[in-house]
Amino acid sequence: MFNGIIFNKGIVKKILKRPKGINIFIQSNIRLSKKDIGVSIACDGVCLTLITINNKIMEFYLSNETIDRSKFRFLKINEQINLEMPLKYGQKISGHICQGHVDTVGKIKNIKKIDKSYLFDFEIPLKERKNIIEKASICINGISLTISKVTKKGFQIWVIPHTFKLTNLSKIKQGSLVNVEIDILSKYVKNFFNEKK
Repeated sequence: MFNGIIFNKGIVKKILKRPKGINIFIQSNIRLSKKDIGVSIACDGVCLTLITINNKIMEFYLSNETIDRSKFRFLKINEQINLEMPLKYGQKISGHICQGHVDTVGKIKNIKKIDKSYLFDFEIPLKERKNIIEKASICINGISLTISKVTKKGFQIWVIPHTFKLTNLSKIKQGSLVNVEIDILSKYVKNFFNEKK
């Protein structure tokens, strides 16, 4: 489990294609050792299991299911990735509860700088739009954010300078793809009321 607060980033150094998945190698300054093998790490919001660590390069395996549901099917060498270690018991949750289970891939339609902040406009597939609620939390590339407005094709979010600087949102542009995890609590509530009908 994660909370969508990003303090670390990594760079994709190698992508190894396999018959039913891929292995990716990410270089980062996160302090890890052999004893950390098996730990879950959110990589652009996708919960992945660390399988090797060598000279600050982490290796992860992605199944076809993960590839199909995330933007990782378009992953490139030298791409910057947001990284988050799992929450520890008793740790403060500054964002919201994020599982690392990406729902869909979103596309950036527009980015506007207004004063010192940035307004991002996202488009998501039709089947996921019904789960979007104004002022609800949402996880974009592993970042805990708030939906400021629901639009016909998706939603908008505001990003403050601090978040913009510390995450890979500063590297993406119009047309870029992002991993989207919709707030699990809103999905549970919606499912509960649908069953009551």
